[in-house]
Amino acid sequence: MSRARIGTAAMLALVAIAVSGCTTGSPGAAAGTGAPSEAASSEAPAPAPSAESDADADVPGDGSSPATEDAASPGAYVDYTDGAIESTPGAKVLFFHASWCPNCRALDEQLRSEGAPEGLTVFKVDYDDRTDLRQQYGVTIQTTVVFVDDRGDAISSTVLYDDPSIESLIAAIP
Repeated sequence: MSRARIGTAAMLALVAIAVSGCTTGSPGAAAGTGAPSEAASSEAPAPAPSAESDADADVPGDGSSPATEDAASPGAYVDYTDGAIESTPGAKVLFFHASWCPNCRALDEQLRSEGAPEGLTVFKVDYDDRTDLRQQYGVTIQTTVVFVDDRGDAISSTVLYDDPSIESLIAAIP
């Protein structure tokens, strides 16, 4: 293949990724979710690691990551850590977030500025890094939220792609 054709193919692939928004390349990921259909595989490169220190990640609402705690109180927005579900009382939901997804960023920003709904702990799960949890809960698209019980078993799930808001999160509570 000539250099010009390779360049053209690369440019078309980038346009396809940009047009597809933040859907994934997983077959059937958008089926029945209200998410846009996929015209092409949109595997995006992993984002560069953040220079943000862990010490700055403790204060929700300051523009940083959610707090990172082993046991969160109900109504908190925290980064997911192994064992956090079992050690956190009350209602809880896993929010599968990708930093490169504009809809994920919109819900993340709203949760950081307004806080989690009262009595609901929202765990922010890195969509790209936690493939184990994606497989465990059958998650095929970011902006998916999975409500879980105290043992971590799924109760229900929904995709908030079309309306990534706290209001939609509240409406999805089982």
